[in-house]
Amino acid sequence: QVQLVESGGGLVQPGGSLRLSCAASRSIFSRYVMGWYRQAPGKPRELVAHITGGDNTNYADSVKGRFTISRDSAKNTVYLQMNNLKAEDTAVYYCNARWMQIQYWGQGTQVTVSS
Repeated sequence: QVQLVESGGGLVQPGGSLRLSCAASRSIFSRYVMGWYRQAPGKPRELVAHITGGDNTNYADSVKGRFTISRDSAKNTVYLQMNNLKAEDTAVYYCNARWMQIQYWGQGTQVTVSS
């Protein structure tokens, strides 16, 4: 089992920045693909970004150039740096760890972008 705990969400004005963190309960980064997903009210959950064991990254078109996913293997923590936030980024953000047919989810952290 792997526990994922997100933190760093909150209320921010348009154009502002937030950094989300996802702490894993054990060392998994070499094997698991780590991702950030989000779900806005009334919408399906969508992939925001992911990072592989080889440090390859992938981003949704809507966040390219604004969001950056990274990880610190020594701390078993994945980050999502979010800059130039927009109202449409408002959602619950979830951390995900995936390896073959196995995946784990965090509990989610709310991000609200509003003036």
